[in-house]
Amino acid sequence: MTPTVLSNYWNGAFTPSAADRTLDVENPSTGEVISRVPLSPPEEVDRAVRAAAAAFPAWRATPVARRVQPLFRLAERLRQEEEALCRILVAEMGKSLPDARAEMKRAIENVEAATAMPLIQVGEVLTGASFEMDGEVLPMPLGVFGMIAPYNFPAMVPFWFLPYAVATGNTFVLKPSERVPNTMQRIFEILDEVGLPPGVVSMVHGDRTTAEALIDHPDVRGISFVGSTAVARQVAIRCATLGKRCQAFGSAKNHLVVMPDAPMDEAIRNMVTSCYGCAGQRCMAASVIVAVGSRTCREVLDRFLDASRKVSVGNPLDPRFADEAMLMGPVISARHRQSILDRIAEGVREGATLALDGRGLVVPDCPGGHFLGPTVLADVRPGMACHRQEIFGPVVAVMEVASFDEAIRVINDHPYGNGASLYTRSGYWERRFKMEAQAGMLGINVGIPAPVAFLPFGGTRASMLSDIKAQGREVVRFFTESRIVTRRFWPED
Repeated sequence: MTPTVLSNYWNGAFTPSAADRTLDVENPSTGEVISRVPLSPPEEVDRAVRAAAAAFPAWRATPVARRVQPLFRLAERLRQEEEALCRILVAEMGKSLPDARAEMKRAIENVEAATAMPLIQVGEVLTGASFEMDGEVLPMPLGVFGMIAPYNFPAMVPFWFLPYAVATGNTFVLKPSERVPNTMQRIFEILDEVGLPPGVVSMVHGDRTTAEALIDHPDVRGISFVGSTAVARQVAIRCATLGKRCQAFGSAKNHLVVMPDAPMDEAIRNMVTSCYGCAGQRCMAASVIVAVGSRTCREVLDRFLDASRKVSVGNPLDPRFADEAMLMGPVISARHRQSILDRIAEGVREGATLALDGRGLVVPDCPGGHFLGPTVLADVRPGMACHRQEIFGPVVAVMEVASFDEAIRVINDHPYGNGASLYTRSGYWERRFKMEAQAGMLGINVGIPAPVAFLPFGGTRASMLSDIKAQGREVVRFFTESRIVTRRFWPED
């Protein structure tokens, strides 16, 4: 059968694109083409944005308690479709079913958090701001917002933004990643059912040209972007030049610091999940283990290598892996796989020891899949490319440092500052870590310190080239503008 060409969605209806080019969407486990995504031209972005702009005045005027009603229905429908959505997600992205289920739960959690908007989007009143005068701050929606999504979390990352934009009274245009458009295509079919007025949410498929048209459109008030730092910087500069609001989330290099008193059994098990889940293709994946002291480093390396060799690698939809707690699927594409191979070779040339080599892995029955096995580079030093650069794959660097202070310097001197974690039993080290480690999200005996939807998500330094973080109460500030009113009334005659 010929793979289906996906449709855009605007003004409350799915509309086939008139694009003269499409891109094959493949299952990275098998290489099979599962759909084709249109590379929508700028005029189709314009239609979607104009529909969103036309819908904004009536949606802004809708009471907030009514704006969130479709979100209650959306959360329920997503729960009903959760397993089917997970299988679509796995087929196009390659992560394991347990990872996909965790992603869907976090997406639903964000919808639930946004339903609290009647409590979150409240203003402030200062009674007695001056003599017989009061001051008031009104959080006002702004208009049309756009979002450019990454490939690694097709369901969750758009929901860091979409439900909050809608609940605050804005309208929203999404460009999914052209690598993984099928999950959001199905979610928009569900969105079409839940009673949002036409134009409140829209979706336009495409590539960089489509994304640039969304950023540049004069009716778009702000852009949320998640991807690499190189592209995030371009997006931030483009938005600043155009006077638009921007959230630009970039690359990461997350460190796991292991103290000599760490609960080692639990820590190693936790590290494996953090480093190899989603084949390392997540912004919160740990990719550097920093062991404090030579004895700790020897134990951590030996035990981590042993645990890494036991990680299963295969097609996540293969029934043989249905009950596999820690399964690693493929990376997203042949091109990305080659990029990871190049980074491994570069690390070896710089003097790292290839303690575990996953490059020759073969997965039976998946000759077209883009698989790599767990790979560990030991004897890594700060400044090496394999430490400095985001590899975004199942490659882990192991470093030895002499002290806690040196571990903190390794984290704080790195260009990225997305996340970092500490393994310890000591409250003293825990307190120092959370006060001194300069990363946006910290974990204590937690390998993936991704906060729940009610708390902000975002890093520091080159991991986040903007001021306002994603999800929860924090993101409401991005989607609203403070209108300050000073008021006084004189007595009537």
